[in-house]
Amino acid sequence: MFKTNATSQTSLRSSLFAYHEENGRRYHTHSAGMLQHALSLLTLDGDLCLSPNKADAKRVLDVGTGTGVWAIDYATAYPEAKVVGVDLSPAQPSFVPPNCTFETDDVEKEWVWAQPFDLIFVRMIGGSLADTQGFINRAFENLAPGGYLEMMDIVLPVTSDDGTLPPDSKLVRMSHLTVEATAKFGRPIDLAPQYPSLFEAVGFTDVTTKKYKWPSNIWPRDKKHKEMGRWNFANIDSGLEGLTLALFTHGLGMSKEETLALCHGARREINDVNIHAYWPV
Repeated sequence: MFKTNATSQTSLRSSLFAYHEENGRRYHTHSAGMLQHALSLLTLDGDLCLSPNKADAKRVLDVGTGTGVWAIDYATAYPEAKVVGVDLSPAQPSFVPPNCTFETDDVEKEWVWAQPFDLIFVRMIGGSLADTQGFINRAFENLAPGGYLEMMDIVLPVTSDDGTLPPDSKLVRMSHLTVEATAKFGRPIDLAPQYPSLFEAVGFTDVTTKKYKWPSNIWPRDKKHKEMGRWNFANIDSGLEGLTLALFTHGLGMSKEETLALCHGARREINDVNIHAYWPV
C-alpha cells in the first residue's frame, strides 16, 4: 500500500520546484541518483547499508535523500521502520510507502525532529557541507542510545594500482581541481578519510571503516567489479559536465570552453579499458 505525500507537513511552495539551471544544465536530476543507488547496491552485495541495527531500527533518517530511492527501498524492506528522507530539493516522488515521508530542510541548521533516530544514513554528501564536524555532532545528538551513523563517500583523487592512470591525466587533474574548487566554496569534498576521527571526536564508539573501489569502466576481470564499472561509467560519463561546470567556472574562474575541453579529455580516459582507474569509496 502506498500513500501520497501531499500533506500539510510536506506541502511546498511552488518556488521550491524551480530548480537552479546554469550553463544549460539542470542540477539535482534524477538520473545520477538512480545510477549511484544501483552502484551502491552492487558495492554492498545488495544491502542498503552496513549498520548492524539496520533490520531493527525503528526510526531512520536518510540525509541528502535526493530522489528518495534509498529511503523508499529501506521503507519497503523494513515496513516496521519509520523512514524520513531530507534534502534541500524536493526531487522525491509523490507516492511512497506508508512508513516513508520526505521533508525539505537544511541539515546544517538546527534539527527540529522531536524524536531521536536509531539509524542516520548519509551517502555522497561530500562537497555539500560547510561544517562536517558540526553535522556529525548534530547526528550524534539526535541518535537514540545504541544508534548508528553511517556515511558513504568517494575519496579523491581517482587513481589506479598499476600505473595505467598517469599523474598528468585529465581525470587526475579534474579530481584535484574539484578538491580545490569545493575548498574555495567552503564545502570540501575530500574529507571522507577524516570521517573516523570526526566520529570519535564527538563520542562515537566502535567506529568502523570499509573501503571499496568503483572502477571507471568494465576493465576489471572480476565479474562483480566489471558490473560495478559498467554502472560507474554510466554515472560518471553522463554527469561530467554537471559535476564540474558550476564548480570550475565560479570556483576557479575557468571558462566554460576550458571546462568542457577537460571533460572531453576525461571522458576519453574513462572510455579506455586500458586505463585501470577507479574511485576509492
